[in-house]
Amino acid sequence: MTYGRYAQIRPLDIANGNGIRVSVFVTGCSHHCKNCFNEPYQDPRYGERWSEETTRELIAYLSRPEVAGLTLLGGEPMENTWLADVLETVRKAVDKSVWIYSGYTFEEILEDPDKKRLLALCDVLVDGPFIEELKNLKLAFRGSENQRILDVQKSLEQNAPVEAPKKDTQQ
Repeated sequence: MTYGRYAQIRPLDIANGNGIRVSVFVTGCSHHCKNCFNEPYQDPRYGERWSEETTRELIAYLSRPEVAGLTLLGGEPMENTWLADVLETVRKAVDKSVWIYSGYTFEEILEDPDKKRLLALCDVLVDGPFIEELKNLKLAFRGSENQRILDVQKSLEQNAPVEAPKKDTQQ
C-alpha cells in the first residue's frame, strides 16, 4: 500500500466539525488559495509519510468515547485519494462520522472516480475553495461564504448537492 504524507494529527479538535474530533491534516494542494491558513501544507513533500502504524494510532484516537468523529483537511484531501484505503480500515474499526474539507466542489469531485470513491466514505463535505474576498469569520466550520456544508450520502443519492441539516453543522 502506498500512502502520502500528512502534516499533523490533532487527537482532540473542536474547530473542524461537530463535537470533539480527530483531525488529520494531509499535505499537497494545487489550489493555492490567497491567504491560505495552511500554506506550508500545500507542499506534497511536507510532513511525515503515512503508515499502517499511523492508521492504528488514528483508530485508537477515534475509539475514545468523547470523540464524535474524524475530520480530513489539509492541504487537499481530494489530492490524497490514498485516504480512501485508510478510511475503509477506519470504518471497519469504529463507527464515527467523517467530515472532509475540499477546495473542489461536489460537482468537480464527481467527475473523478478516485475522488468520488473517497467522498463516498464520508458523511459531510465542506466544499469549495477559500476565497479571501468572501471571508466571513462568523461562519461555522467554513472560511468563506462560497463554501457549502453538504450531506454526502444524500448528495450522492440525488447526484446533486444537498445541504447538511443545520443542527448537524452548528457549533
